[in-house]
Amino acid sequence: MYLKQFAGLLALAWTSLSVSSYAQPIHQVSAQTCKLCHKEVYKQWKGSMHAQSTALKDPIHGTFYKKVVGDPTKEGVKHKASGKFPVCLNCHAPNAAKDKTTKLDAKPAYSEGVNCVVCHTLKKYKGIDGENGKLRLGIKAYETSDKIQGPGRHSNRGLQNLTAANDMFGGAGGDEQKPNPHLGEPVTMDGQEVPALPMESNPLQVKTSDACMGCHDKRNNPHGVALCQTGKEFDTSQAKVSCLSCHMPINGQVADHSMSGGHHLATLQRAVVFDISGNKTGDSIKTTVILKNQQPHSLPTGAPFRNIYMKLTAYDTEGNVVWENAKGHPAKTDPQAYLVYKLEDDKGKPAPPPTAKQSGEDTRLNPYEERSLSYDIPAKGVVLVRGELYYNLLWPGLVKKFKHLPEDLVAPQMIASAEFSL
Repeated sequence: MYLKQFAGLLALAWTSLSVSSYAQPIHQVSAQTCKLCHKEVYKQWKGSMHAQSTALKDPIHGTFYKKVVGDPTKEGVKHKASGKFPVCLNCHAPNAAKDKTTKLDAKPAYSEGVNCVVCHTLKKYKGIDGENGKLRLGIKAYETSDKIQGPGRHSNRGLQNLTAANDMFGGAGGDEQKPNPHLGEPVTMDGQEVPALPMESNPLQVKTSDACMGCHDKRNNPHGVALCQTGKEFDTSQAKVSCLSCHMPINGQVADHSMSGGHHLATLQRAVVFDISGNKTGDSIKTTVILKNQQPHSLPTGAPFRNIYMKLTAYDTEGNVVWENAKGHPAKTDPQAYLVYKLEDDKGKPAPPPTAKQSGEDTRLNPYEERSLSYDIPAKGVVLVRGELYYNLLWPGLVKKFKHLPEDLVAPQMIASAEFSL
């Protein structure tokens, strides 16, 4: 009798612990803490762009940040144009944004960018359209919690606690005897103290696109020009799949936290169908190029300086180039082979994202769009026609300007190729 009552009291206390158990606010908990139990997930996340999202670790974002804000290791820096706290930190360093700090190396949880607790403390997505007509971006678009938000499988413990209350051993035995900070008490793992990190079920947030849209819906520059627009594109597609279906597929019963995207070759390769075909008719080869976007958003998407271009080349029997659609980049000589969202100043000249005054031409593939390009290639001496599709993280002009960036980051990546012989 007394053992059952005692077990029941233990179970009640187990589930009612509050944030007073924390040695620090939950948004200051480092991913290193999570690594103690979630080693494989941590390894995946560590290689993701979420882990490289700050101006300290992402060379491209860091370049823009230093130009429009300043030093990411200094406290109190302001956005130069607005004189306000840098809005980009709401997405790129949300834990720092919550503390209104700009010194991103002050705590590991700041420099880790979008780390474990950023996503797993999002309680409810409010949307990025604020009541005042302004966009509330990143962490501002959410109600956050002081408890870990779980997908449901390991966070629903009500029945287990009821069972424990009627067990004279208090539910002893099994995996629950392993140290687990999500049960509500601090534990020791590998000789390290881990704070209590109570977890509750929230699949409507954690397992849907709501987990992504605060940062990946849309973003305007200070002049109101649309920059990133993935969420708007996703809505246009009327797709029924969630972002997580592609970017966090289940692998070995666990969601893949690599969160692959525009920096990952395999993801780019499966994003598009690319094929060419042709027939010799008289002195020319009537050639058709097929581009099909497999994604429920534009291709490319995200940062507006990402772009794709196609090279189409005809070769003779010795592998010499007989004809090509463009010498070098096709932006000017074959614009249909260049998929890009352009930004302009008030005079219609190319402009970078922070200073653009208007949107320019958008030749990207729309969600699920299939596009056909036609070419008449002189047939003389041609035995092979080959097409190659390349993805770039930066416009060609920015590549020339940002000479300090690593070559492997700015170099075009071939994401598809196709050939036909005559």
